[in-house]
Amino acid sequence: MEESIARILTELEEINQIPSTHTQSPLISPSTLLDLQSLLSAADADLISQFFDDLPSKSLSPSSLTNLLSFTMDSSPSHYLLASKVYLSLLLSPNSPVFTLFTPISFLSLLRSLRRTFKNRASSQPEGSPPSNAPPNKKGKRGGKGRGARGNVRSSGDCSEEVSDCFDIKEVFNVFEMLVSVLGLIHLDRFPDSLKSLVQTVCEIPLMAMEKIVNSGSFNRLMGLCSRVLSGVLRTEHGEMANTAAEVLKALSPLILTAKSQARSFALEFVTQRMKELGNESDGVKKAVVNFPRYLAQKAPEKAEPRALAVDSIMEVVKVMDFEDQIGYLDYVLKMTHGKANLRLLGVDLIAMMLMSLRDPFGVDSEIKIRDYWGTKCLEALIMRCSDLSAGIRARALSSLAQVVGFLSSDDRNKGVLKEVMGLSEDGEERPQCGMNDLLRNRCMDEKAAVRKAALLLVTKLISLLDGSFDGILLKTMGMACSDPLVSIRKAAISALSEAFRTFSDESVTTEWLHSVPRLITDNESSIQEECETLFLELVLDRVSRAGSDCSPKKGSASSDSHLTAKSLEREMELLFPGGILVLLKGICNGEVTPWVKKICTSLGKKKRLKPKVAIALQNIIKTSESIWLSHSMPIEKWTAPAGAWFLLSEVSVYLLKAVDWEFLHHHWQLLDEHGAKGKFQSPRFQGNGYEDEENIESNSVAWAGDRVFLLQTISNVSIELPAEPAADLAHNLLKRVEKFDMHSTEVNAHVKALRTLCKLKSSNPEEADQLVLRWGHQLLSKAYAILEKYISDNKEPNTSNSFFTPPRSGSRKRKRAATMSRLLSKAVTAVYTVGSLVVVCPTADVSSIVPLLYTVVTSGNSDPKLNKLPGPKVSLKQTAPSLYIQAWLTLGKICLADGKLAKSYIPLFVQELEKSDCAALRNNLVVMMADFCVRYTALVDCYIAKITKCLRDPCELVRRQTFILLSRLLQRDYVKWRGVLFLRFLLCLVDESEKIRQLADFLFGNILKAKAPLLAYNSFIEAVYVLNDCRAHNGHNDSKNSQMEGRLFSIRGNDERSRTKRMRIYLCLLKQMAPEHLLATFAKLCAEILAAASDGMLNINDITGQAVLQDAFQILACKEIRPSIHRGAASDTAEVEEEGGDGASAAAAKGRAITQAVRKGLIQNTIPIFIELKRLLENKNSPLTGSLMECLRVLLKDYKNEIDDMLVADKQLQKELIYDMQKYESVKARTTAAEAVASMQNQSVFRSPPCVPKAATETHPENNLNRKLSSDSKVASAMADAAAEATARSVLREVNKGAMTPPLNSISMPKLKSNQGGSSAKTDRPLNVLESLRRRIDVEN
Repeated sequence: MEESIARILTELEEINQIPSTHTQSPLISPSTLLDLQSLLSAADADLISQFFDDLPSKSLSPSSLTNLLSFTMDSSPSHYLLASKVYLSLLLSPNSPVFTLFTPISFLSLLRSLRRTFKNRASSQPEGSPPSNAPPNKKGKRGGKGRGARGNVRSSGDCSEEVSDCFDIKEVFNVFEMLVSVLGLIHLDRFPDSLKSLVQTVCEIPLMAMEKIVNSGSFNRLMGLCSRVLSGVLRTEHGEMANTAAEVLKALSPLILTAKSQARSFALEFVTQRMKELGNESDGVKKAVVNFPRYLAQKAPEKAEPRALAVDSIMEVVKVMDFEDQIGYLDYVLKMTHGKANLRLLGVDLIAMMLMSLRDPFGVDSEIKIRDYWGTKCLEALIMRCSDLSAGIRARALSSLAQVVGFLSSDDRNKGVLKEVMGLSEDGEERPQCGMNDLLRNRCMDEKAAVRKAALLLVTKLISLLDGSFDGILLKTMGMACSDPLVSIRKAAISALSEAFRTFSDESVTTEWLHSVPRLITDNESSIQEECETLFLELVLDRVSRAGSDCSPKKGSASSDSHLTAKSLEREMELLFPGGILVLLKGICNGEVTPWVKKICTSLGKKKRLKPKVAIALQNIIKTSESIWLSHSMPIEKWTAPAGAWFLLSEVSVYLLKAVDWEFLHHHWQLLDEHGAKGKFQSPRFQGNGYEDEENIESNSVAWAGDRVFLLQTISNVSIELPAEPAADLAHNLLKRVEKFDMHSTEVNAHVKALRTLCKLKSSNPEEADQLVLRWGHQLLSKAYAILEKYISDNKEPNTSNSFFTPPRSGSRKRKRAATMSRLLSKAVTAVYTVGSLVVVCPTADVSSIVPLLYTVVTSGNSDPKLNKLPGPKVSLKQTAPSLYIQAWLTLGKICLADGKLAKSYIPLFVQELEKSDCAALRNNLVVMMADFCVRYTALVDCYIAKITKCLRDPCELVRRQTFILLSRLLQRDYVKWRGVLFLRFLLCLVDESEKIRQLADFLFGNILKAKAPLLAYNSFIEAVYVLNDCRAHNGHNDSKNSQMEGRLFSIRGNDERSRTKRMRIYLCLLKQMAPEHLLATFAKLCAEILAAASDGMLNINDITGQAVLQDAFQILACKEIRPSIHRGAASDTAEVEEEGGDGASAAAAKGRAITQAVRKGLIQNTIPIFIELKRLLENKNSPLTGSLMECLRVLLKDYKNEIDDMLVADKQLQKELIYDMQKYESVKARTTAAEAVASMQNQSVFRSPPCVPKAATETHPENNLNRKLSSDSKVASAMADAAAEATARSVLREVNKGAMTPPLNSISMPKLKSNQGGSSAKTDRPLNVLESLRRRIDVEN
């Protein structure tokens, strides 16, 4: 061993004699390091003492040995871990001069060697790790350039390349164990930088070690050693424990805020367990741990996923804190919700997690009941953030509140507190003026999709708390959300509304669901269609199945009650069928719902998802209703089945043939047919007890007619299952009934369709079936011809006595003739309708004999001389028999649909009648026929589209709505193109008097047209401005062939406020459809084609229409919708609902905004000369439009106040006027706002009690919103202060004067002043000259 000591001393002496330069530093060789390690590992105190005693003989000292080891730890690429071990062994060796050997520089070199051990080949720190002790690194870089001796020169880059080759995990464990032992010898309170570096290094190692150590056991052992090092640091001998603990937590925070990993788990475990234990012994450590969540909140990232991890980490720490400390942190979080946007967002997440993680948030388990428990405060703060200015925070608050409500409502004891805080309780002491229903209504209509979606999710969670008291307006809002443009919003709305329907059987909820959800079966998104089918199956068909299976028909009869009413029977039925089944069935047969129900049943049937128990249940419901009626000895002719039962059975029976009982159908057909044939169906004679009024008779009659139609449809559906003989008898009976021509039109179609189905059943092949249909069809046509010809022949001459419709004054013969003609007219109308129904089911039927008669009817009484020569009635059947006249047109249209040659001749006649008819019902039918013609004969109808569009301005709302819907469908299916005047005429539907038409137009332009023809609004915008004002100065308008009358019909002429508002609404709707680049182009086109045309004299501004066009242009240029937004037109469903985008998206958005603003600024600069020239022209003509021009310029240039001098260099006068106008506008606006605010505050007098507004509604209260708005504007705040001071001064004066008026000025004694005109000595010119010079100076400065 003495030889080893000699070798060590000799080499150390040689190395020490080598001069250290900037490029090279002396290094200890590996062999020497191994000898040193062997010496120190022997732990022989005598040998070690001898080694230290021999150092001076070689001109060495312990400090020089430490320096050499530091150089080696910093520079040796493959032995710095060995050098570190030697250095630590020196410190731990017996009788070693510890205070001499330990220096901050050598200790930092040791820490650097530990970090380099875990670095990978790229020598780069993992993302998210903190910078490693900057000051020591700088020294290492300066001293590490080219260090080495005798071939041991290595650069730092070379070292990093060979790191993985010299990595030995066992050596690392030894170094860490020795480091733990060293911490017991050395007190680092004198070396704060070394302490800080040690803490940072140990906290960096777990993150770097994850990439180097694959073995989980080795990694866990390393984490244990790191924990021992950090625990060793947290002792009093290393300094103030509070400061050390804060340093440790600060260094661990990057690990805690990273993604989930073993390093993060180590950091959280150390904080929540080890430091918690140390906190029980030291108040300083406890204080640091308590403040640690606050530090994490300040360092939490803003992106969604990292922020969520930060919230989880914070909650892990908060959970181990004492209750008092948790409440303290809760107060801090509540304050965060009033801070900056990122803190408010984090506060919302933390509040939600605390409510769901901490025990008993509302104190329901506490013996002492506290009104404002901590959970109540959190809930109120969360509700406040639901009305935040930031859309992201609003959305996050709503979704968090939904999670909290869903979590806490699982405990019934929390429901009462939730209701009270949210203002949903009926007997709560504090019910917010802006309660939860108001909040949800506003958020469900929010402009941001993420907010709407979160609000609908919250509604879904709150349904369990509502107890049946569902807000009607909120219900309507949810129904409107089912038509939202975004798929995700529609899905959320469907889920919320369906949950309400699933929970409540209220009639309003049922009606809203039926009108909102089933219609989505036609949605473009297939997933929504499937969800619609599933919900209908669950919430409608399954309910009906359960209700029908639970009931059974009552047999026997009860005693008749003379005072029994229909309402009492309805109540009995409702008790028998609970859950709103009758309301549900009644809602299904609503005219607006039936088309969607038919589509859903068809889709479910094709997918074989309909179950036989649905049909069985519907039959049971009908049987039960009949048996209850008979059990009270009520006459059967007054009975009607529950509304909707027959309809639903007719739809499902198509796919459930074997589930429908023929005896059931036969019984009810005999019942309905028997009473209908006797005439009791048309006019039943009821006796007693509320059945004598005509309204009930009529409604009962209509119900019987509808039931018979649906029963016939059901029979047709299941006819394939009928025996041959009953089918033949049924067909014979049906034909006899049709031939009588005495049925209602709704029954005719059902009878004819049932006849065709039965003929197909009786026939062995399709040809035979067609022959059978043609045979009885010819028979029907012959009888219809005879009836119609007889009626026409009896009305050839006008009835001068006017006894056709008006009963004669005397004479039984005239009365008999009038009755006969009335019956004949009724038969003729039914016969004509029957012909049309027959043509629909059998297009090949020969109607050549009927067409001339129909032509005679539709041209009767025509003033055309050519038509008067034809045989026929001289009177106008349009006046005498309007029902026959309308049915003749309808049947003629059906015949034309089946015969193309006939259609070619008759289509112009249809168009002519559409233009001149004064009957709204006929015009409506003609529009429907023209739409069918357009599909069948597109080329023939295309030239008449402009005339059809005139019905968009029809005086009847039904005709306008029908025309709009039909033309919209044709446009979507490309049967009609968006060309010519069609688009411009559709624009007026946006401001139609009917709200339904306006909603349809908004949907067409905002959704369908935006996707199908995105450039249409841009290309037609300028022309729309001219056309809506009926101004003929535009080229496109001048070349149009429209007459002046049509131009006025499709324009909104006038310069009044109402007309301008309507036109502006249309303009804004078009601007919202444009992309940013099209908005900029539209801005340029407005200036070039309207403003420049006016300044050049091409647009006559003396004409009222020219002035209106120019004023509209000024308003459009000044509106905010024409300002491009980078998000417009490019936000998809995913991007809209996504809470936050990535850095790339933010950078792209910023770049886009910069480009857009630059282009817009350039446009404004280029259009300034046009404004200047136009202003001069308007001033010369003393035009009232000058004010509109100045207002437009003020709005355009308000964002460029600092550049007005450069933009308006050509007109200094205009520049001054604009600056003055801007200043005046802002000051007037500030004074007005301040006066309103002060007035509203004065209204809240001290003699009135303040409004009771709970904390949950504080920020949503109008007064607080106003205060925030006022405080954000300095000018408004200043004006408000002046107004408040003035009001205060007046109140003080009134108080001083005790209500007395201020005395007049002449009654106040004032000192008298002598006039300077009294003596010449007092008169001098000098003061006047001085004043004049001051005035001139002020003028020059101004």
